[in-house]
Amino acid sequence: MELPVWFEIGSLLLLTLILVADLLLILRRPHIPSTRESALWVVFYVALALIFAALMWYFAGGEYAGQFIAGWLTEYSLSIDNLFVFVLIMAQFSVPRRYQQEVLMVGIIIALVLRGLFILAGAAIIEQFSWVFYIFGAFLVFTAWRQAFPGGDHDSDVKQESFIVRLLRRTVDISDEYDGAKVRTVVNGKKMFTPMIIVFVAIGMTDLLFALDSIPAIFGITQSPFIVFTANLFALMGLRQLYFLLGGLLDRLKYLHYGIAFILGFIGVKLVLHALHQNELPFINGGKSIEWAPEISTWTSLGVIIVSMAVATVASLIASAREERAAPAITDGE
Repeated sequence: MELPVWFEIGSLLLLTLILVADLLLILRRPHIPSTRESALWVVFYVALALIFAALMWYFAGGEYAGQFIAGWLTEYSLSIDNLFVFVLIMAQFSVPRRYQQEVLMVGIIIALVLRGLFILAGAAIIEQFSWVFYIFGAFLVFTAWRQAFPGGDHDSDVKQESFIVRLLRRTVDISDEYDGAKVRTVVNGKKMFTPMIIVFVAIGMTDLLFALDSIPAIFGITQSPFIVFTANLFALMGLRQLYFLLGGLLDRLKYLHYGIAFILGFIGVKLVLHALHQNELPFINGGKSIEWAPEISTWTSLGVIIVSMAVATVASLIASAREERAAPAITDGE
């Protein structure tokens, strides 16, 4: 059972219209969203994703729906990790909170374009070279290790500006102050870029780096370009509202990176096992498929993703609560 072409085209058109409407709403009414407003938007996008999965189940069966939900949850968890870096970028460049919605929306659009290109390239490569799953799997296992044991923190990573940002500072006239959400302004009769251009470039470079991790991860769950793209789209659509909803809560999710690392490592192993089943490399089993390698089902993957994120989140909140209870006791002792 395949997804109907009209369903794929209609879904992409509808989701594009929702994204454009969201962007126009921000441009017409820049403001700092309240917790209630952010929560309602997050609930709306989560409900929309679940309705989309239900429709996919109805038209194409449970396997496609399971692949979408597993892919969406994977991308959503990786997107939450993006938020840590976005918070630091906003702080580093002192972006006024009133205009952070625009910055996030531009970042989301940049991410969609980059991920769309990566998805097309990845699908074409997989179509021609099945052995690429070995590379994807090894890369994800390496990424998982780096995520669990970074040897540093997001703070230092962000403060070390990328080469492109440093080059931009040297070659382009940039004003000292923001002019609303404008990228260009006039200072003493001279046209200049505002610091907003640096923020956009920093966000774009961050999205590029995260796409290198997320696209191989979701191809470990499904090889359907449509499901890969829509899972990314739904994950990114609620990211802006999630940024304002979580706020200071992000600092309390101290073990989240372990949950994400476990998911990436699990999918990396799954990709390698899948590559063994489709093996064409002559120096591995004479170029023949390795039938004894276990296949991990979509629903097993979905269960691992949900449990990993739940355990990491609950453990983070428990540890944070203990630290908060211990802080007054330490103060009293002093």
